[in-house]
Amino acid sequence: MDIDKAKVAFDRFDVNGDGFISPEEYSKVMAEMGDPYVTVTVAQAVIAKADTSNDGLLSWDEFLAVQQG
Repeated sequence: MDIDKAKVAFDRFDVNGDGFISPEEYSKVMAEMGDPYVTVTVAQAVIAKADTSNDGLLSWDEFLAVQQG
């Protein structure tokens, strides 16, 4: 994924524009995209896998690291 596409994706998930993706935001966007099974609890687990700062949120740098594999 190129940087521009990654930024568009990140911004879609960062609903409140604070620079982080919360489990609530992740769950909400996934439901809007047709996947209502990604609950906040599931989103917490997904985010935890990439959350190197252990703050329960996904920053741009953490998101980009996941995208770059």
